Amino acid sequence: MKNSLIILGFFACGTILGLSGYIPDLPHGEDFSMYVLYLLMFLVGLGIGGDSHAWSVLKNANFKILLVPLAIVVGSLGGAALIAGFLGGMSLQDVLAVSSGFGYYSLSSLYITSMRGEMMGTVALLSNIMREIFTLLMTPFLVRYSGPLAAIASGGATSMDTTLPIISLYSGKEFAVISLFSGIVLTVLVPFLVPFILSF
Repeated sequence: MKNSLIILGFFACGTILGLSGYIPDLPHGEDFSMYVLYLLMFLVGLGIGGDSHAWSVLKNANFKILLVPLAIVVGSLGGAALIAGFLGGMSLQDVLAVSSGFGYYSLSSLYITSMRGEMMGTVALLSNIMREIFTLLMTPFLVRYSGPLAAIASGGATSMDTTLPIISLYSGKEFAVISLFSGIVLTVLVPFLVPFILSF
């Protein structure tokens, strides 16, 4: 929760500074966003590659564990498709791209900004941050009324890091491995799925 509020604070500060005109023109260029994206992808690779626990989970995973991230992908995209018709001004493609961030706000918003512009990038950022905050606040209720996998589904890609502690606390430590595995798979999928959806 604290990390999400810090990120929202930085986003608000950036928005205020951008509106005030005190920021030089250099950061607004498309090339700058791409360089930030390359750096972020490099850091994601370092994080996943350097986490021996994450790799041991992948090696020891039962085939059935793959159904968890698969169900999250189908549920997220299916739910987005159902409500797309009620969102004026947003195409089905844009709605699907935003939902395919799976809570990974930093990476998905950069991709969407570079391919669809700043407005859609902002929508992706806020939507995915809200997914994380919702999971942090509602996990006790999700687990109680929908079962231990509901919190993992809600967390999406964040279930491998920021929401993992609260998922482990309420779903049980035996679900922490499933949560970690699902988060890793979804994190790896985001940089492929978002551009794929937006390429049509």
